[in-house]
Amino acid sequence: MSEFETGLPSIRLIQSYIKDKQQIELKLLTGDLLVGRIFWQDHNCLCLLDASEQQILISRPAIAYLKVNG
Repeated sequence: MSEFETGLPSIRLIQSYIKDKQQIELKLLTGDLLVGRIFWQDHNCLCLLDASEQQILISRPAIAYLKVNG
């Protein structure tokens, strides 16, 4: 397993979304669209909090795209 590279621009951008509690839209390769805010990230997954504060664990390879909602 490779080390989690916190210096990568994508990792830093997601960290800024976490810090700012930014609402995001996340599209999965399955076509599902999720809206919420990222609670945490690690090497393999993101944890998304939906509108009801439910935690959704998402595998990074399942993500088609992620963008700021709004």
